[in-house]
Amino acid sequence: MSSTHPADEALPVPRLTALGFQHVLVMYAGAIAVPLIVGRALKLEPEQVAFLISADLFVCGLVTIIQSFGATQWFGIKLPVMMGVTFAAVAPMVAMANANPGVDGARMIFGAIIGAGIISIVIAPLVSRMLRFFPPVVTGTIIVVIGASLMRVGINWIFGNPVGPTAPRIVAPEHAAWLKSVTELAAAGGSVVPPLPEKLALASTIPNAAYAPVTNIAISAIVLVSILLIARFGRGFIANIAVLLGIIIGGLVTAGLGMMHFDKVASAHWFALVTPFRFGMPIFDPVLIITMTLVMIVVMIESTGMFLALGEMTGKKVSQPMLSAGLRTDGLGTLIGGIFNTFPYTSFSQNVGLVGVTGVRSRFVCVAGGVILIFLGLMPKMGALVEALPTFVLGGAGLVMFGMVAATGIRILSNVDFKSNRNNLFIVAVSIGFGMVPLVAPDFKMWMPHDIHPLIESGILLASVSAVVLNIFFNGTQGDEAGVREAAMAAEA
Repeated sequence: MSSTHPADEALPVPRLTALGFQHVLVMYAGAIAVPLIVGRALKLEPEQVAFLISADLFVCGLVTIIQSFGATQWFGIKLPVMMGVTFAAVAPMVAMANANPGVDGARMIFGAIIGAGIISIVIAPLVSRMLRFFPPVVTGTIIVVIGASLMRVGINWIFGNPVGPTAPRIVAPEHAAWLKSVTELAAAGGSVVPPLPEKLALASTIPNAAYAPVTNIAISAIVLVSILLIARFGRGFIANIAVLLGIIIGGLVTAGLGMMHFDKVASAHWFALVTPFRFGMPIFDPVLIITMTLVMIVVMIESTGMFLALGEMTGKKVSQPMLSAGLRTDGLGTLIGGIFNTFPYTSFSQNVGLVGVTGVRSRFVCVAGGVILIFLGLMPKMGALVEALPTFVLGGAGLVMFGMVAATGIRILSNVDFKSNRNNLFIVAVSIGFGMVPLVAPDFKMWMPHDIHPLIESGILLASVSAVVLNIFFNGTQGDEAGVREAAMAAEA
């Protein structure tokens, strides 16, 4: 009888490749979503966004191999883990992008990510001792707010951004013509027309045809309905990749209608190296680094729950050194991500769920998936093809992806005791309220010191601080490993 643990079993190469490709397909839609969101929030050129996608896939593969295969005793939990960009960091990164669009904004984001990655590597052994501060009532609340914050992105994908070329209303042409005439009169020599006040602007009063066209809404609806039908009637693996198949269907419909253009795909190379610091040297802003570090602490707490759940599913007890090595790899992946022009990394919960669905516990399956992701990242045509997808195609999928994040938080909260401990209701109610402030009143901070804006403009961070503090106030610091594990198991959908 073999003494090899199922998690360490080396499978035949053909089976390993097929199972690894299945893991890649399950995570692919989530993996490509973040670079699309952040790249477009930064208003980067299509070629630059395509590069972000390629870099993301490349680093996904690299960090997955480190996590699953292991790299010395310090890095890698050596369990079947697929690593991908965390959605928890999206809202703060979008806020940074909105404040500083363009290449300089990208350099600031990458600087914050590198700084947070280094700090995360250092504090990884300490994070497991913070579990008592993150019981299910706290983690569930935070995940609900993450989902709610991201829903705005998905909705704007469908209808158009509220500012810029797709704003709901535009300035009437006759109003613009009148203001131009008055400006010219005021500038003429000897004019009795007083000079125009500085920063005078006309109000947007007429509907914009580029906002929420019915065709875009219809295609988003086709994507959404396709995903729901595949999830309802598909079986096994097909049901697991419903989001990816829905996006493909939407892409085919869009291409058939001539609304998707492949010029950039045709001109992209088949092979290209992913180079570090593509956008220039990072800019290290201490406040942004602190913001991203707080996000990483939440990410590592979530990863802890995933690792504990995965340990139970594979029958391999997760020891303290293993847990530290796994969390340290979250930090290392984030550091590598910042260097290679991509984002913070964590274990993907849908792939943890796939381990339970398939019953295949070998970590080498995820190593194979990591190798496949590296190859995809080295093929710029793949990144260009994804970037070519119109945002309204992604909008239908975004409602599902981001809504599922919020639903996961609700699912975790469903296991919280609200009946005998009504104080938990206060924790959830007040913390979600704090999390909604930047969404409902984005200018609430206008009279506060500018240096603290990055810390308070993320509803996720406000909700996190509120939930932790209120939980300590009402419940003390009681918490255990079992609660974190149960929350992670609940999050596997």
